Amino acid sequence: MSESTGTSTDSTGSTVLVLGSDPPPKLDRLTGRAQVIYADDASLAGLLPSADVLLAWDFTSDAIREAWPEHGPKPVWVHTASAGVDRLLCPALIADDTQVTNARGVFEQPIAEYVAGLVIAMAKDFYGSWELQRQRRWRHRETLRVAGTRAVVVGSGPIGRAIGTTLQALGITVDLVGRRERSPDPEFGLVHASDALNGLLPAADWVVCAAPLTDATRGLFGKDAFDRMKAQARFINIGRGQLVVEADLVAALRGWRIAAAALDVFEQEPLTTDSTLWDVPHLIVSPHMSGDTLGWRDALAEQFLDNFDQWYAGEPLSNLVDKRLGYVPVR
Repeated sequence: MSESTGTSTDSTGSTVLVLGSDPPPKLDRLTGRAQVIYADDASLAGLLPSADVLLAWDFTSDAIREAWPEHGPKPVWVHTASAGVDRLLCPALIADDTQVTNARGVFEQPIAEYVAGLVIAMAKDFYGSWELQRQRRWRHRETLRVAGTRAVVVGSGPIGRAIGTTLQALGITVDLVGRRERSPDPEFGLVHASDALNGLLPAADWVVCAAPLTDATRGLFGKDAFDRMKAQARFINIGRGQLVVEADLVAALRGWRIAAAALDVFEQEPLTTDSTLWDVPHLIVSPHMSGDTLGWRDALAEQFLDNFDQWYAGEPLSNLVDKRLGYVPVR
């Protein structure tokens, strides 16, 4: 089977086009109902007209945005194996009738655990302990107590909500920020509107960015936002790299305007070996892995296949994205 033209042995029913060189597991569930063909970035445009369904298994690719046809045959459903849909949405796809679904439900709790781990690691200075151990130095220090601190979590979708409830379990007071205000909220009492963010930042000990990438959120955290934070604040981004102006974050850290930060996503990925971000003081760098736990590929495949069962039976799709908003609306 080649990366661009391999097919399953059964050719009945619908055609599922998979973007990615690493075949998803469990697709034998489609036998008898769908032909599976594979595309890489170069071959995608030529294969799109023949597909009923497109599975964006390689969710790091920008090829869909570039290859999506404005006219003629095209898939009626696109599923991306990611929570964010910013890498595939383009004007032609937004305007047509193609349905888009995402991987909502797979990554929320793993990402929340990752954020909680970062919060505890920063508060308890685990990095400092590891460094002192490497130097064979015995130096007693006092660390921060997590309970009783305050977090602002930006992004009120499933990931942001999972982060918020996990931080609450640590005794942290959480201000959740969404696009619009919602009150009452069963878990947080109040979800703040986006225009309340500036007023919330000065009191935050932890600022966590979990917002979707849209025209409204691009560059959301820049110099103005970092200047509003107190010197003891820690910043974490697990959303999208383009939500943060990296140069402004570096300046804030080097100037001690905030205490520390952690980035799991970046403006350009992968991070190059000569990037200055590797050496910024008090910055934790991880390679876009906050949601990736053992078995995550199986979970993503099963989610797509369950949704395919619904689509094939003529039932409504789960995790339907509002293409104009750029995410699955919270009901």
